[in-house]
Amino acid sequence: MSATRYLLILPLMAVVAYVALVGLIYLSQRALLYPGAGATPAPEHASWGEMVHIKTPDGEMLQGLYSQGDSDRPCVLLFFGNGDRLENYAFLAQALTARRIGLLAISYRGYPGSTGSPSEQGLLTDGIAAFDWLSAHGGSEIIVLGRSLGTGVAVNTAAKRPAAGVILVSPYLSVLSVAQTHYPFLPVEVLLKDPFRSDLNIGKVRQPKLFLHGRLDDSIPLSSGQALYRIAPEPKRMLIYDGAGHNDILNDRMVGDVISFVEALKGDRP
Repeated sequence: MSATRYLLILPLMAVVAYVALVGLIYLSQRALLYPGAGATPAPEHASWGEMVHIKTPDGEMLQGLYSQGDSDRPCVLLFFGNGDRLENYAFLAQALTARRIGLLAISYRGYPGSTGSPSEQGLLTDGIAAFDWLSAHGGSEIIVLGRSLGTGVAVNTAAKRPAAGVILVSPYLSVLSVAQTHYPFLPVEVLLKDPFRSDLNIGKVRQPKLFLHGRLDDSIPLSSGQALYRIAPEPKRMLIYDGAGHNDILNDRMVGDVISFVEALKGDRP
């Protein structure tokens, strides 16, 4: 092959490779966004709390773990991150139980123990279903807590239901904006099926809000959480953990800040 012909073919080969990459990412994006979903079996025995099942309006069945607190104390509704599992939150359940505060955590549709397949609309539906179940069964005030991907579920739930407060751990302006940061070479706005636009919902969340973020977070940049905080209405507070990243933010300090926020909502005392 002559050098001239090779130079003519090379750009075409680059275009074909780029299109193939775009197609691959488009087809596999939900596997990338929801790595905790799949055929992994749920544990037979709860590592904390009581195993419960919640029916969604569109016919899915969600598995959850529920640790009931005192009737005069609030309950935290937890929406975890995209690679999480229910049993990972025994540490939080134990800390809340010690303060007589309840906790309900759900496994999203398609995640271990739950039916269906994950999608943005599906997870948002799961969040509302979980809130309504807890409201019917718990009888106490509900504080919504979202972590990472779950912050989008938490924001949507609090915008549509009367949560007493909202805690956002490692939140994002939108999944769209985070994807654009990580994949600047891709037309993410066109490709993304599940943009989770918390930026469009946060204005409806008038409840007291606590934002927690690690300064070293390389999964959801601190700048994304700060951007969401700036457009959130009062009352709000943001705490930045200087030495924490995305996963090691789940520590005793975070648990203490969560409990302080929950108890301060009604001026509770030890």
